[in-house]
Amino acid sequence: MAIDFTLPADVTAVRDRIRAFMQERVAPAEARMRTDGGWRKGLGALRDEARAAGLWAPHMPREWGGMGLGPLAMAFVSAECGRTTMGAYILNCHAPDEGNMHTLLHHADDAQKERYLRPLAAGEVRSCFALTEPEVAGSDPTGIRTTAVKDGDNWVLNGHKWFISGARGAKFAIVIAKTDPDAEPPQARNTAFLVDCDTPGWEIVRDIETMAGHGNHCEIRLTNCVVSGANLLAGRGQGHRLGQARLGPARLAHCMRWIGNAEVALEMMVKRATERELHGGVLADKQAIQWKMAESAMELYAAKLMVLHAAYLIEKGMPFRQEVSMAKHHVANTLWRVVDRAIQVHGALGYSTDTPLESMLRHARSARLVDGADEVHMQQIALHVIEAFRETGGTRRATGADLL
Repeated sequence: MAIDFTLPADVTAVRDRIRAFMQERVAPAEARMRTDGGWRKGLGALRDEARAAGLWAPHMPREWGGMGLGPLAMAFVSAECGRTTMGAYILNCHAPDEGNMHTLLHHADDAQKERYLRPLAAGEVRSCFALTEPEVAGSDPTGIRTTAVKDGDNWVLNGHKWFISGARGAKFAIVIAKTDPDAEPPQARNTAFLVDCDTPGWEIVRDIETMAGHGNHCEIRLTNCVVSGANLLAGRGQGHRLGQARLGPARLAHCMRWIGNAEVALEMMVKRATERELHGGVLADKQAIQWKMAESAMELYAAKLMVLHAAYLIEKGMPFRQEVSMAKHHVANTLWRVVDRAIQVHGALGYSTDTPLESMLRHARSARLVDGADEVHMQQIALHVIEAFRETGGTRRATGADLL
């Protein structure tokens, strides 16, 4: 039989090490931080522990201080991190730095790697990725209005960005700006730049408050921001290609962490249902509650298979865009539904702030917007289905390739 669902021994070994570290060190430390009211005070020590345990930067090659894991192993690492609040940050594989590290690793020149990637991989600095703008639809990066105009050996950037995650406290940003407004195709109009955040003209206007409160998702203005030509990343006109190359695996990393979130919500749901007594029994005896558990279990099962298959395709260098879009849409919506069901089973307690569920739900709502709104992925999926049918007379290529 050609298909084998047995995980490689090295992948299960890594998963078990990360799981133990999250359960034994990170989760108890986070609980203490919340109780003590000193949130984040102990994160530096936990990062040191992760580094000492050989769990640092799992997505990066060993020559850059990482564990050298591929997408399949990272699926399990991210899922375990997703069961905590700051697990990914503690291992230095959190967004947006994880995606920026991959971008620099594959697209930066040697000098740029030494200046920007090395301290980022070492956890000495943080970064951000500045693409989205308030004036134009985020689903069409070809329409961005931030401009970069060549001035001798430099470039002068002017524009307006927002929801730039991690901008406050970041040492540098990867900024996408329009350099060639008349280029064809439109995807060749944008270029990526490495911008130091202490450059004159880089201004953080505010940390945008969301449904989930403040989360360091910032509004940025660039006003006559002068950037050296040496900081142009991946070549002129390559900004769109670079952004898409970055977002594919980044979408999957989000899915992996959301699966961990959803698992926690399901476990909370089951615990509540098996303990809460009423009418001579417990909630878990009620068919309506059992259906919530069953629906959640099935959706999580499908989510895990979709993510693992997409990770496999990425690792093997095969086309993965359709599968990542499917996974992103499904997992984001699964997270929302599972957390919502858990709140329903908890009743008034779930609606209160006495459990993490209300916060989890508010954060979960963003999952259907970040890295492409539901509707964008639905359209992309449909277009692939139509394309497959027109070219082959069938849809198998767009519904899991050769899985069946």
